[in-house]
Amino acid sequence: MKFNLKFLFITLFICTISIAQNKGTISGVLTDKEMNNEVLPFANVLIKGTNISANTDIDGKYSINVNPGTYTVIFSFVGYESVEKPVTVKANETITVNQVLSSGGYTLKDVVVKSTANREKETALLLDQKNAVVIKQSIGAQEMSRKGVSDVEEGLTKITGISKVGSRGLFVRGLEDRYNNLLINELAAPSNNPFSKIVPLDLFPTNIVGVIDVYKTFNPNIYGDFAGGTFNIQTSKASKSVTKINLGFGYTTGNSLKDFLLSSDADTAAGFFGFNGKDRELPSFLGPNASKTTFTNDQALNSVSGNKGFNASQSKSPLNSSLNLLHSEKFDLSNERSFAYLLSINYDNNYAIREGVDRTLDLQTTGSKYVNNFVTTDYRFKTTTSALVGLNYNASRYKIAFNTLYIKTTLNSIKDQFGQSNGTAIQNTLIRTNQLDKSDYLNLQLLGEYNLTEDKNQTIKAGVSYADTKFEQPDRKFFSGQKTSEDVINTSYGANNFLRQYLTVDGNSFLSAMAEYNLKFGKDGKQNKLTVGYNGNASGMESSYRFVSSRGGLFTSSINNINDHIVSDLQANNGTSFEENSNSTWKVKLAETANAGYTNLLLKFGEKYELNAGVRVESTTKETKYRGLGSFDAPFNVSKYDNLYVLPSLNVKYLMNEKSNLRFAASKTYTKPVIMESFPITYQNADGTSVQGNPLLKNSDNYNADLKYELFPTGKEMFAVGVFAKYLDNPIERTFVSNATTGTVTTFLNSDDANLYGVEAEFLFGLDRISDNLKAFSFGLNGTLMSTKVNVSPTYSSVDENGVVTVNNSIETHKGSRDLQGASNWLVNSDLKYEFNLGKDWTNTMSLVYGVFGKRIFAVGTNGQDHTYELPVSQLDLVWSSKISEHFDVKFTADNLLNPERKLEFGNNGTIKVAEESLLAQSYKKGVGFSVKLGYTF
Repeated sequence: MKFNLKFLFITLFICTISIAQNKGTISGVLTDKEMNNEVLPFANVLIKGTNISANTDIDGKYSINVNPGTYTVIFSFVGYESVEKPVTVKANETITVNQVLSSGGYTLKDVVVKSTANREKETALLLDQKNAVVIKQSIGAQEMSRKGVSDVEEGLTKITGISKVGSRGLFVRGLEDRYNNLLINELAAPSNNPFSKIVPLDLFPTNIVGVIDVYKTFNPNIYGDFAGGTFNIQTSKASKSVTKINLGFGYTTGNSLKDFLLSSDADTAAGFFGFNGKDRELPSFLGPNASKTTFTNDQALNSVSGNKGFNASQSKSPLNSSLNLLHSEKFDLSNERSFAYLLSINYDNNYAIREGVDRTLDLQTTGSKYVNNFVTTDYRFKTTTSALVGLNYNASRYKIAFNTLYIKTTLNSIKDQFGQSNGTAIQNTLIRTNQLDKSDYLNLQLLGEYNLTEDKNQTIKAGVSYADTKFEQPDRKFFSGQKTSEDVINTSYGANNFLRQYLTVDGNSFLSAMAEYNLKFGKDGKQNKLTVGYNGNASGMESSYRFVSSRGGLFTSSINNINDHIVSDLQANNGTSFEENSNSTWKVKLAETANAGYTNLLLKFGEKYELNAGVRVESTTKETKYRGLGSFDAPFNVSKYDNLYVLPSLNVKYLMNEKSNLRFAASKTYTKPVIMESFPITYQNADGTSVQGNPLLKNSDNYNADLKYELFPTGKEMFAVGVFAKYLDNPIERTFVSNATTGTVTTFLNSDDANLYGVEAEFLFGLDRISDNLKAFSFGLNGTLMSTKVNVSPTYSSVDENGVVTVNNSIETHKGSRDLQGASNWLVNSDLKYEFNLGKDWTNTMSLVYGVFGKRIFAVGTNGQDHTYELPVSQLDLVWSSKISEHFDVKFTADNLLNPERKLEFGNNGTIKVAEESLLAQSYKKGVGFSVKLGYTF
């Protein structure tokens, strides 16, 4: 980098600490008289007459920092008598106040719940899972922090049946990203990336997330578009007054402090913080509409001047860094009213180098040979900036919340592919791709709840959100030639050389709304509930995909400073030129809606049975406007795809005893493809490969069934085992098909149908069951075994760029049946936790976390070639979280300790064999990461 941020971070950290005051501490343990004085988690501790409060943790402990003075402390818990105690606090001293709470004369019928347990805590989520009628799992801020999780995506991999696959998002029960859906505070949320079904969840830092609910079975109040999982991110809410700053640094073997390449426009202060891209915008003189336009010489010079050209800067990659600021305040007002606000600002960056083989095959009846055989080095600099502003107003009868979420990402990459290209005998071809992916995501939400009756037997809740998204790949540029020495290349203008692509996908608007009425009825505390509601969304999106090509002769140049030679040629006016070379298919418009009404009935029969049955009627529309090859002024072709779904749902819960449940769930859902999977464009890569959308893709119909047994021996332990089955009609899958040159077009198709069967098991228990000497340890393990079968369609339909549909015989290699693309036969996740103290206030938690998935099909084999497989990857992480004092905490993480090679492999059981020594298609190693995050709480 051309500047140093070390002193900026250090100065900011020191300045924030310097404003801290000398306070005193009130701490202690609350116990439960009704449970033989066991510790009482999630009880409330409040300083009377102030907004200063805390909840007891899972061990019943609490701690409150206050200025010196005399106070009254109120201890309370739902259904228990409150206790008030006077205390006197002195500066820099800790006073211990332990308290026993009892129910006294209260009964459950006397209790009106006015507060809820902190759902960010692990034991609260276990209790929530135990009591829920539907089958769901959750992970909260506490558990994610303990396991060293830095983002939502990584956190969800700790849940049974979920695995993370590189940059392809989360797989749930073997089903890819396209089978998932995302809600934010129960409202639909668009993706910020047309290549992903949902917002990549690694963009959500845990600092802005309170709880993530994962639904692997359907309930009528969530959208029907899912077969894997629906994730509901509940953003953080202010529960007390706190100000905290975190500063982190990370080192990754093989990545940090290594020779690193960056595009010239990214190697700046603006680029470091993710605000580059201005220099890569489409030249303004080309106007808003695509055409065939030759640049003047001055226009061509301007388009490559300064940081706009093809140069790359070489330096050493610095340490990864992060900065998190959190401030929240809660004000207790009169008449049981309160107001709270939360502000969270987060920034992090990551420098990564991915080096390994990258191969494609040329299908030949005598044996397939490599058409491309590269050693690829990919230099990737990623930044994520996020902010959350949350406002909450609560009164005795209603709640109002307003949230603003903003996420900005950039990914600057220089990708060098070196070796054999296009099946020639030349072994020193270099292809360089200089690319910037950037996205902006803004989501505004207004939510409310109102109790129609004082006893809260009738309630309504509603919400509305507006989102604006933009994804860009501005000035994605290529060049290639023969590399003759370390920094010298023989190359030429024209063809695919010095080609520049400008892709923009504008999510101009995304509106989402929901409204729900709930009625509690029946005897014994109104145990039954009727729910009637609506939710829906509407979106408008427009894409622009334009090309600028070059003309000229042969030349030899420095690789990293090749732009200097281009400028020299343009100044010499020697015939070198640029021109827009877009085609008439450059613009596509997409409008979609989903609107649904639903009803749900929860009935409790006696003390043992709970039945939750409902139906959702969901209408979806999709209108795509596109042009075929030909005139830029031709009217748009219009393609419509509308559906009406009736989606029933049944959840049955049998309470076997106070500690165990038996559950059954059955439902019907559907699945829409990812935007780019069905978009009528072909996305071109520098090496001749491409990704082609299939506008003929149909939605999948999914039929789901689950049976699950749960046991909760204690508030901190659980055991669960379940079986599940899915039938998918028209499942969507990735495949490779041939083109005229490379045989490596990635596209997508519908198979006839697929069956999935699986077993899931999970347990979490304390090792004090083995020995009292191990009471500080706990162990968790979850695993999935699964079998899949896809019945291959004998025909498939294709469409050309003019919209002409052709029905063809199946090109799949394996006729009949095969495994489902993307599904592993097994998954395992586990963690070992150790809690210990190094002093009175110095608490520590160490976790060893492991995960692995089985071999799976990455792309379906066609035209005689076998499938391409993704091989198993084992991930082992160590996390040490230490609360040093009331103000300071530190977290050390060592991730990817095993550092396995991540591989794609060509299968060799097709009708055409691979005539090469190695079946390895792609490979790289991530490196072992070591990071430290320092935190200071005011």
